Amino acid sequence: MAVPKKKMSRSRTRRRKAQWKVSSPTLATCPQCGAKHVPHRVCANCGSYNGREIITET
Repeated sequence: MAVPKKKMSRSRTRRRKAQWKVSSPTLATCPQCGAKHVPHRVCANCGSYNGREIITET
């Protein structure tokens, strides 16, 4: 089993953990209404995807 020979310092551990960052989600513009939405998903504003109306508004 792999066991560390020396204790890792706090600064070295925290420097490694500092690389884990949350990135902002990628957003696309809806061609129908111009609202921002997640790519490859139905637009929540108008309900269209790929030029077709998927969700009908009632």
